[in-house]
Amino acid sequence: MTRANYQQINGIALAYIGDAVWEVFVREHLLELGLTKPNKLQHTATHYVSAKAQAFLVDQMEQADKLSEEEWLFFKKGRNAKSHTSAKNTAVMTYRISTGFEALFGYLYTSEQDERLQALAHWCIETVETNKRKKKI
Repeated sequence: MTRANYQQINGIALAYIGDAVWEVFVREHLLELGLTKPNKLQHTATHYVSAKAQAFLVDQMEQADKLSEEEWLFFKKGRNAKSHTSAKNTAVMTYRISTGFEALFGYLYTSEQDERLQALAHWCIETVETNKRKKKI
């Protein structure tokens, strides 16, 4: 099966697949840390996959000048997409930024930029780890 044409996928659909892709990276990381209990896995995962954590990562990407112009375009495509769901426990803008984060991962996945996807995912995971130690997130 080939991946879909990323240029024709709307921002919400990119975020849908990007959410799953990011979740796999996080789950693999947590298992590599040796976590095995479901409650601990779920609790720890929220440091990476919550809207707040993803918005934090976007801010860190911007500060580190981590994304290309094209990557920012796909982030904005997700952030600005009209979603029929609403933020549950977070501000609307935080939720929209996290949707952009997920759309970015969806873009990298569907455009088959696997090395870039892995590099960015590992950078994000390391950024979360560093900031958990500093108690920033």
